[in-house]
Amino acid sequence: MRIVLQRVLRASVRVDGEEVGSIERGLVLLVGIGGDDGPLDMAAAARKVVELRVFSDAEGKMNLSLRDLGLEILAVSQFTLYGDARKGRRPSYADAAPPQVARPLFDAFVAALRAEGATVREGRFGAHMLVDLVNDGPVTLLLELAPPQRQG
Repeated sequence: MRIVLQRVLRASVRVDGEEVGSIERGLVLLVGIGGDDGPLDMAAAARKVVELRVFSDAEGKMNLSLRDLGLEILAVSQFTLYGDARKGRRPSYADAAPPQVARPLFDAFVAALRAEGATVREGRFGAHMLVDLVNDGPVTLLLELAPPQRQG
């Protein structure tokens, strides 16, 4: 799973002219599910996101987390995070999970975020979305989350 995490002052997502999710200060998560992702530790991934210290404290140091401040998350599924543009001019999305695999994993990740106490707004899975955000900092991180290694 790949997550582009952006610290924002505000963000929203629209589908067919309708706002389907919006937040004020918090995090936007662009979430891509890879074809090899399988059973991920969603609880650990969610905990990582809500406890990641990317917000400034009174001294201007990034020492505070989303959990510390009680902020919100806007989660948007984005299969294009698995686009491979190394060859030719058209990206290949062969490494992205198909929708029937990706959707349950995305939903499980959102559920795990909520289980961690986060307020989560969402885009609409599989829809053409317009995402509007004001990146704060800018602070943008790429998180790569792999399935647990098999013991053997």
